[in-house]
Amino acid sequence: MRLGIALLGIAALSVSTATLAQTDGFASAMDAAMARMHGAMMTGYSGNPDHDFAKMMIPHHQGAIDMAEVELRYGKDERLRRLAQGIIVEQRQEIAVMQGILSDDGALPPHTEPTATGHPHHGDRL
Repeated sequence: MRLGIALLGIAALSVSTATLAQTDGFASAMDAAMARMHGAMMTGYSGNPDHDFAKMMIPHHQGAIDMAEVELRYGKDERLRRLAQGIIVEQRQEIAVMQGILSDDGALPPHTEPTATGHPHHGDRL
């Protein structure tokens, strides 16, 4: 009987240790993603609001991608995993648009409209 209780205690401890390790891994990965994002966003101002906006938003969007990848690694809720996958696709597309604008010396992309979420996405039409 005591052996069974001891084994049960060891099993519970190993499960809680694994859960704690996963939680710590998640927290560490999220903290790292946010630290990279915030550091990269602090580019300073050039005097050109359009340029500065794009330069700051690119790392902001990359941070969203990095955090979504953490969700895919650690998350279990299929709804959030699908959302994370969508975030990765959309944010990569938006980064490409902003990089293109920066490389074109401020040329504007084709007209965009806000989506249902209120965030304008390149190529979306109402």
